[in-house]
Amino acid sequence: MRRTTFGGWQPLWLLLAVCMFSLAVSAQTDDDGFRSVVYEFADANFREKESIADRLIDTGHSSARTVLTALLEDRLYLIEQNEQIVIVASENESLEVYELIDPVSLEDAGSANPEQLRKVLTNNRLRRFLRTSIARFALSSSDINIRLDAVKEMLRSLDTTSIELLREHAGEETDARVSYEIDTALALAALDDKEPSVRLAAIDTLADRLSLDVRNRLALLLEQDGNGNFIECDEKVRLAAEETVRGINEAHRLYAIVETMFFGISLGSVLALAAIGLTITFGVMGVINMAHGELMMLGAYTTYVVQLAMPEYIDVSILIAIPMAFIVAGATGVLIERTLIRFLYGRPLETLLATFGVSLVLQQLVRSVFSANNRPVVTPTWMSGTLQFNEAFSLTYNRLYIILLTLIVFGLLLAVLKFTRVGLDIRAVSQNRMIARAMGIRSGWVDAMTFGLGS
Repeated sequence: MRRTTFGGWQPLWLLLAVCMFSLAVSAQTDDDGFRSVVYEFADANFREKESIADRLIDTGHSSARTVLTALLEDRLYLIEQNEQIVIVASENESLEVYELIDPVSLEDAGSANPEQLRKVLTNNRLRRFLRTSIARFALSSSDINIRLDAVKEMLRSLDTTSIELLREHAGEETDARVSYEIDTALALAALDDKEPSVRLAAIDTLADRLSLDVRNRLALLLEQDGNGNFIECDEKVRLAAEETVRGINEAHRLYAIVETMFFGISLGSVLALAAIGLTITFGVMGVINMAHGELMMLGAYTTYVVQLAMPEYIDVSILIAIPMAFIVAGATGVLIERTLIRFLYGRPLETLLATFGVSLVLQQLVRSVFSANNRPVVTPTWMSGTLQFNEAFSLTYNRLYIILLTLIVFGLLLAVLKFTRVGLDIRAVSQNRMIARAMGIRSGWVDAMTFGLGS
């Protein structure tokens, strides 16, 4: 019998297997140790809970911040039946059933009635401690976004502890965005200093900030008491604050105009897409298509059906749904032209009434197939969110994609009309139908293609 071996590679395979087994055992041990510390919250008093929170942070477990945040927000509960600690996804007294999350894996842990749960209680002292501990834990994270979110959260409610914590971390921070937010927070805190020179330096730091929080805080320096006296006694500080507030207001007004123009362009892009189709059908065929909106509706429902068929691939479904929407609407347009419009050329009133009837038929067809209820279309993650330029100006990605799509469609349409045989025939028929027919152009075929293109 011949014996098969891995030769010289056998020790390496054994070593790799041992390492993988050791890592799995280590991860399991860490999870078990973390879970045992979390379960100590069940019977601990408020002072003991502070010590337990410190130990959770010391474990360095990835779920520690989530558990402490849940405790701070009163979403940490004990299932009385089996003495398990769980996190409630959303605490709402009107809910009959709470959705539960496992505190270690952060995965779904089922559901339970509120009567089966007992809340892990906190008091004001513990909440202050948790807020500071969570902030310190977040500031020490290697994830820049976690540190940035932590500083922004602390900026909303600055107190002595958070200010000292930010001062400690200011010299250690390496990311420019996080340092920018820390400087903003410390400058806002310095506005309460007794020395005018310190307040002037803080205002100088805040001069290029456009946040409304900064603007509102500086506006407090310009308020007057009941006797008409300014609360801020130092005139230099008051004048500097007034100039900075004026600059922030002017910047917000300017960016509001730009944002309104952008919204108008994005909305106009949608209307332009609709108008292009109407222009093509009316310019070439002299037909006012009253069913044009319903053809757009078919494209929208095509997107819904594609996402329904690809629930696991929502992010890429839109790349299939857009071409399919064009194809479905175009094919429907060709069908309408071949079965109805072709018999009504030269009679504009009849074509208007006929296409109006088609619109009613399409509406009822959609109601019969999909019902009259609204159907959701999920926006892909890469189309969600905003492009943030500064604290006063941001643009939504979905509107940017709308403008981009309109430009692409418009460019493709120009290319088809100018550089293809179909476009040449369409332009010929639109200029002189009789001469184009005499030159051998099949005007009926051109009409069908034109109506489909417009649709």
